[in-house]
Amino acid sequence: MSEKAKRADSILGISEITENKSIWRMLVAEFLGTLVLVAVGTGSCIGTPTVVQIALTFGLTVATLAQCIGHVSGCHVNPAVSVSLFCTGDIKLVRCLLFVVVQCIGAMAGSSLLKAMIPEELVGTLGMTAVNPDLSSYQGLLVEAVLTFLLLFVIHAVCDPRRKDVKGSIPLAIGFAISACHLSGIQFTGSSLNPARTFGPAVVMNLWDNHWVYWVGPILGGIVAGLVYKFFFRAQKGESDSYDF
Repeated sequence: MSEKAKRADSILGISEITENKSIWRMLVAEFLGTLVLVAVGTGSCIGTPTVVQIALTFGLTVATLAQCIGHVSGCHVNPAVSVSLFCTGDIKLVRCLLFVVVQCIGAMAGSSLLKAMIPEELVGTLGMTAVNPDLSSYQGLLVEAVLTFLLLFVIHAVCDPRRKDVKGSIPLAIGFAISACHLSGIQFTGSSLNPARTFGPAVVMNLWDNHWVYWVGPILGGIVAGLVYKFFFRAQKGESDSYDF
């Protein structure tokens, strides 16, 4: 491979398809993980749930999924996570795009499965997120961006390979972050934090009001979180070894 081709592949990651045989396992994991997340998570939004119920369901579901498929694909199950990791150089463009596609397909499948499982009179909006009528679209975007910033900041921090000081369960830490964001943001935007989570019910129920908010906000927040952590907080070699707790 020429030097030019190597440089291109370092960004695009075409070899992910041509040489990495495990990419297909990763794609299946992302599809199945997003399907389960959307089916179970939005299922908690059906009927008259409490904010705590929804927050715990999403947080615990992601924590559980991370334990199951984290070793295969990293358990992104969220386009904002994949884009953030691409922007920090942790994954290549091809993998990022493939992940986003299968996450959206998984989300549609999850919403379709949920709709098929529950009584018709309970379907409603199928757990669709919505911007509070008292907020503008841009305020909703800011809410989604800020909350996703927190989530991705936590993900980058606890998954930093140079840190030796991280104790306890990484999946649980991420799950707690998701629950905290939901407790704060459900009243304002439904606290999506995940474009695929909103895309699934939007497709199945044909509900597109302010849909752009749930793509732009989380992806913007994820990109900023990734870059801030990478350039200001990423552990330096041997740095965490000197911490005294």
